[in-house]
Amino acid sequence: MGAVAKSDVFWRSALQGIRHQPFPHAVAVLILAISLFALGLGRAAGGLLQGLLRGLDAEVQVTVWLRAEARPADIERLSASLRARGFEVSLVTPRAALERLVHDLGPSAESLRGMSADALPASLELRVPAPWRTTEALRRLGAELGAEPEVSAVDFGEAAVERLGALARLLRWGGLFAFAVVLGATVAVVGATLQLAIYARREEVEIQKLVGATDRFVRAPFLIEGLLQGLAGAVLALVGLAVVRQWIEPQVEGLFGFLRLPGGAPPLWAGARTLELLGAGALLGLLGSFLAVTRALRA
Repeated sequence: MGAVAKSDVFWRSALQGIRHQPFPHAVAVLILAISLFALGLGRAAGGLLQGLLRGLDAEVQVTVWLRAEARPADIERLSASLRARGFEVSLVTPRAALERLVHDLGPSAESLRGMSADALPASLELRVPAPWRTTEALRRLGAELGAEPEVSAVDFGEAAVERLGALARLLRWGGLFAFAVVLGATVAVVGATLQLAIYARREEVEIQKLVGATDRFVRAPFLIEGLLQGLAGAVLALVGLAVVRQWIEPQVEGLFGFLRLPGGAPPLWAGARTLELLGAGALLGLLGSFLAVTRALRA
């Protein structure tokens, strides 16, 4: 039998199996849809938080406080050196620092009336390029700048940077763990459900074995059924996620709009995740059907 003829037999057998036993297949599709919906919702939430963290990470800023006796030429030399390494450098003069403080305090700024314009130290504000946005790199930078004679102190918000890094790691490992749990549970439940359908067709399988069909030949239609179930479950999950997204996404944009992140609030759902969910559905369906038919053949 040629490859085209075999393929035709496999697909017809798979479609007949689904048509003759709709209930166990519908249960498997529903289980897959619920699992993929939860997986997609978690993936969207994780992507949203990761985008938020990347946006906050891009806002990491280092403040270099300058000594009162620092000469303009030395300050310019230090600024030029930092710009050459990719930092964006802004000089904040004592007067500008005082004006900023008055603006931030609002009505409470009356207590600053009469303060000298040079009462606050000058500073350099650095916008940090991506390679330097780690705690270790910022510590090295702080130690290096702190050794400069015109620098009195360096502040890069070490605690905040460490918390961002820890949260990013937690999201990454937590997402992998959740995916592994959902994968194992779904494959086990779908496999058990599909065994009912295979058991109902045990006479057909026995006849195929008696006439010399290999395990691979017997297994192929069931794998196609699992593939179709996985894709159907993924489509249902995507429909549910689309409904949820229509309701949640405007609220997300309003919630994170005040942060003024670069490029705006991160999207709740990216187009590439649709393909990921379809692929996950196909994989789960194939694995579940493979386990079910393998158990049936061994029995």
